[in-house]
Amino acid sequence: MKMLRSEIADGMRIDWDVEIVMDDGLVLRADVFRPVEEGQYPVILSHGPYAKGLAFQEGYPDCWDRMVSNHPDVAAGSTNKYQSWEVVDPEKWVAHGYVCVRVDSRGAGRSPGYLDVWSPRETRDFHDCIEWAGTQPWSNGKVGLNGISYYAMNQWQVAALKPPHLSAICAWEGGADFYRDMSYHGGILSTFLANWYDKQVKTVQHGLGANGPRSRVTGEWVCGDETHTVERLRESRADFGAEIRAHPFDDEYWQARTPRWEDIEVPLLSCANWGGQGIHPRGNFEAFTQARSRNKWLEVHGLEHWSLFYTDYGIDLQMRFFDRFLKGQKHRWDDKPRVLLQVRKLNGFFHRHENEWPLARTHWTHMFLDADTDSLEESPGGNSTKSFEALGKGVTFLSRPMVEETEITGPLVAKLHVSSTTEDADLFAVFQIIDPQGKEVVFQGALDPHTPAGQGWLRLSHREKDANRSLPWRPFYRHQRAKFVAPGEVVAVDVEIWPTCVVVPAGHRIALTVRGRDYEWDGPPARLANMKNPLTGCGPFLHNDTENRPAPLYAGTTSIHCGSSTPSSLLLPIVPAR
Repeated sequence: MKMLRSEIADGMRIDWDVEIVMDDGLVLRADVFRPVEEGQYPVILSHGPYAKGLAFQEGYPDCWDRMVSNHPDVAAGSTNKYQSWEVVDPEKWVAHGYVCVRVDSRGAGRSPGYLDVWSPRETRDFHDCIEWAGTQPWSNGKVGLNGISYYAMNQWQVAALKPPHLSAICAWEGGADFYRDMSYHGGILSTFLANWYDKQVKTVQHGLGANGPRSRVTGEWVCGDETHTVERLRESRADFGAEIRAHPFDDEYWQARTPRWEDIEVPLLSCANWGGQGIHPRGNFEAFTQARSRNKWLEVHGLEHWSLFYTDYGIDLQMRFFDRFLKGQKHRWDDKPRVLLQVRKLNGFFHRHENEWPLARTHWTHMFLDADTDSLEESPGGNSTKSFEALGKGVTFLSRPMVEETEITGPLVAKLHVSSTTEDADLFAVFQIIDPQGKEVVFQGALDPHTPAGQGWLRLSHREKDANRSLPWRPFYRHQRAKFVAPGEVVAVDVEIWPTCVVVPAGHRIALTVRGRDYEWDGPPARLANMKNPLTGCGPFLHNDTENRPAPLYAGTTSIHCGSSTPSSLLLPIVPAR
């Protein structure tokens, strides 16, 4: 066993590359940051593939620079030497009486092994790391999980295994259903995860050694001391992109990665982002509504995906939650309502407390599509049909100007009657806000700075619902087989539009665009260094894979049928003022 390296620095006792032995004998490596004074403390643990030794500032410079520029409180009160992507700053947490444990998952960073993200093997490792942390002499036996994105998504997985020392989880922007939330939106392949794997995981694979980065703190190679050949690296990791393509339906591969909500009982704080369409917010809302936990809270915010977690607002929220369930300080949390919303207006946000999700006082309101006038109306008009190129920009249905300020908060559904000249079609439903001059209002998304108010997707051949799991405001599709349509056959479908929030001013209009391809903002693209594609309105969550959308099936003509006999509509969650 490797000799433990320990030092005292920046008000912390730091143990580097602590070895944690898994049930199959493989050794994972962790960095442990703890108070200098001996004692037993609660633990905040993270476990994932982004390499514990890679500095936030070096791995994600665009995101870091934007964050500290917009939120100077992030960098205040810390040397920022130990900041890493999507996990807590140990300097701020150790000073508050916590031990912070960062584990490089199997095959990543300084931990050897076969790299297989979100796999059952990796989840089992996570379970064993929690149990190891809960039984160390510096631990009070209570372990909490905290982190963004990957470090949130795998919390749902491991919580379902019920490790005995797991006492609370804070999942900040974490998808959960690995088929519906991330890989196949409505049955349509998203290219994001394959690109993400290339840009953010393979770049810190264990064995890169001297071909990878050095730690800015220890000077050691972030990805292990040995430098493996390209061939050995390839053999030591799953081909995640190919695996996604090989499983176009919600089969055993996806189900082994997707948690069972009925098995999650630990206290949880689920934090979503209104602008996160394409990966995360759906999982955060599902967790709050579906998990069996008696102690569960939902917080929803806006702005960038990575920012608020590190701000004074984010840290105070997280610490209050963990102080309650890891330290027993009830006064720090027990007055919190179950739902904490940052309600989105066109020029910012305001905080409001609620008791449930969706909001009980919601007025579920249908706006009916009229294909003769391309409008949204309060009642169905005469029978009419609107057709568009099946891979094209589609058609927009526009409401009258709002008479008064109107809040729309919750999930939406585009309830459509559709036909196709081919046996299949892909539907992209985009919810938009239009100002009095006819220009679309766009919002800062989790990644993309120019996103619409809401988005949803559905492949026509995947329209088979699960009646037991569907709700009026959230259809749930089985995605078990392709059920093709006869050309010209009219079928009714409900396109799930992920939850959103916007207060629409008087004089503005709302719109539903039904397209045959991804939404595109009418302006210059933005870029992030850690993303392959330019950001044109959907961020990196694109559905442009030609193999998944072959022209013989998807390049025909799509028609939307409206009127009293085929009433296509948009279901809106309108929230009245209290």
